[in-house]
Amino acid sequence: MLKVLIPVDGSENSLGAVRHIINRYNEKKDVEVHLLHVPTRLPKDITRFVSKGDLDSYHNDEAEKNLKPARDLLTQFDVSFQTHVGQGDKADVIHQMAKDLGVGEIVIGTGRKNSFTRLIEGSLTNRVMEISDVPVEVIAQGEESKLEKYGLPAGIGAALTLLIVANE
Repeated sequence: MLKVLIPVDGSENSLGAVRHIINRYNEKKDVEVHLLHVPTRLPKDITRFVSKGDLDSYHNDEAEKNLKPARDLLTQFDVSFQTHVGQGDKADVIHQMAKDLGVGEIVIGTGRKNSFTRLIEGSLTNRVMEISDVPVEVIAQGEESKLEKYGLPAGIGAALTLLIVANE
């Protein structure tokens, strides 16, 4: 039986990874799914005014809200799963949880972006692939925005043209 870790954040992209696993293993039922939610850290300017109990309660509520759609989908298709909540840097927690659970694969959903946008923004998916020694399968959802598809290359081309003209 293959163990799979799916990081979920409540987004349509992470649900795409869940659907992919359901489709891939629906007939065989030979997969054990581990859902992982790692909450976004709140800024220290906020957390220093909030009690630890309230902060833990907030994180638990957020985890529940973000895990629910994936749990509902897996339950609907009778796929066994376990849920986990981590704390810390998302990529590090995903990597460590994969090792701790002994999973054979991390399946992560992401939105389509061009490589330049991923380079500028930083990408959790890229970071997980860089640090993980567990195979990572990326399930891309949607399409690049028109700005990313046409605007960025045109803008870069215009900037390069201006640099060339300015140097002459």
